[in-house]
Amino acid sequence: MLADVKERVTDEMDETDESMLKIDIHKTIPELLMDNTDRNRTSPFAFTGNKFEFRAVGSTANCANPMTILNSIVAETLKQFKKEVDSLIEKGEKKEIAIMHIIRQYIVDSEKVLFEGDGYSEAWAKEAEKRGLANVKTTPLALDAMVTEKAKKLFESNDIYAHNELEARHEIELEKYIKKVQIESRIMGELATSHILPPSIRYQNLLANNIRGLKEAGLSESAYANQKQILEKLSEHINKTSDLVEKMLLARKESNNIENTRDKAIAYQSKVKDTYFDAIRYHVDKLEILVDDREWYLPKYREMLFLR
Repeated sequence: MLADVKERVTDEMDETDESMLKIDIHKTIPELLMDNTDRNRTSPFAFTGNKFEFRAVGSTANCANPMTILNSIVAETLKQFKKEVDSLIEKGEKKEIAIMHIIRQYIVDSEKVLFEGDGYSEAWAKEAEKRGLANVKTTPLALDAMVTEKAKKLFESNDIYAHNELEARHEIELEKYIKKVQIESRIMGELATSHILPPSIRYQNLLANNIRGLKEAGLSESAYANQKQILEKLSEHINKTSDLVEKMLLARKESNNIENTRDKAIAYQSKVKDTYFDAIRYHVDKLEILVDDREWYLPKYREMLFLR
């Protein structure tokens, strides 16, 4: 049945108009304009004219697992599609008409997930909420989708994963997330302690000695007011960086004491990553701007692009 439809559906371009998509299903569907937008940059699963592009996989991720899930969903949908078409045929409907009825219903049912705007924008987050769609923003909670009853039924009914295999994969993904945040937090703490704070403190001493020298020379406070202001900002960001790194390391130790893997992953995400990573980054970036290049161990952003 589906092979018959496939023979009558082609996505080859019309020779008379290259912007049209030719679909020849008994002339019941009109010609469609080819999509010429940059949706592949703003949609995690974009239709780019004559194909879908799956772009939601991270640059360091293996796409085998997402493709397994997508193929499982397609297989389940095709099984359901055939059942529904056969049901209409048994009621006396012609095969072609039955197929078109089911396809039309599928298009209507899928309308909720179709979005023509930027899929990574705040506008989509609001629209998804309005449509009643899930919008899980953290990895540990998103991984729960692997072990829902709906997921278990999908994989077990198609002889892909058994219940215990799904549970095992869920556990492995949580452990991978924990390890990544552990490594990142450890490296962040080491960089801040060994490579950020020492040159910042050295430059702080240089400024302090310079201000002291100007004062001892009898100059008025206005002569070193700007340097004093820089010194105050520098001291603030040094103290904040040191304080946040210590708190982050303590939060990491507390998270390590959690035995349940899912709870540990959530703790690393909420109490370590979300609480401290951006905060430490903010103060380190400020120090990078304030500290003299000759004192700074690491290449600065502008130097990686243009200088040195």
